[in-house]
Formats: sequence, structure tokens, C-alpha cells
Amino acid sequence: MEQLLKNAIEFFESGNDNLAKNRFNVSVSDFFKSIVIFCDYLIYEKIRIIPKNHNHRFNLLETYFEEIHQGVSKLFKTYIQSYNLNMGKSEAQKLKEYANELKNTCLNKK
Repeated sequence: MEQLLKNAIEFFESGNDNLAKNRFNVSVSDFFKSIVIFCDYLIYEKIRIIPKNHNHRFNLLETYFEEIHQGVSKLFKTYIQSYNLNMGKSEAQKLKEYANELKNTCLNKK
């Protein structure tokens, strides 16, 4: 589903823009959104289902993509913390690196 990739890349690019402007909370949010959309793409490619929410997504990742599930679960905590805490460059950079890995995985599947 090409629209998922397009959306994920848009959030990824927005995360890069916000990271460059030292807007770390927004960057964390953008990168996490790109991560979950890349996950949705992988899930759709494997089982032809688009998750309805975070719980559904995490359940499907746990079943079909255990390693990705572990990585995304750890980053989800950072994403949630970005609602109330100030994030730094290191947190944003971690999400960027993981989003980039998933982006490469998805683009190599095409």
C-alpha cells in the first residue's frame, strides 16, 4: 500500500526538519508516527490487515514481527513521555535511527 509509505516518509522528513530546528518533542512525535506507519506497512504486506489502533498494532507486531515489537515498545515509552517531559536531541536521534531502519526495510521490500 503505497499511501502508507508516502505518509510514513512525510512524517520522517518532518521529524528531520524539527530535529534540525531543535524541536525535540515534535521530532520525537513525528519519528514515532513514521515508525508506526512503517510497521503498518510491514503488517499489511504480510497479512493484509491495517491495525485499528496502538493495541491492535502491538498485538500484531508481537505475533508476526517479534523483534520489531520489542524495539517499538521501548520507543513507545519515549513517545508517551514527550507529551509531558522535555525531550532532548539524544531521544529524538534514537527514534530517527529506528525509523530509518524501518524505512530501509520497507523500501527494500518494494
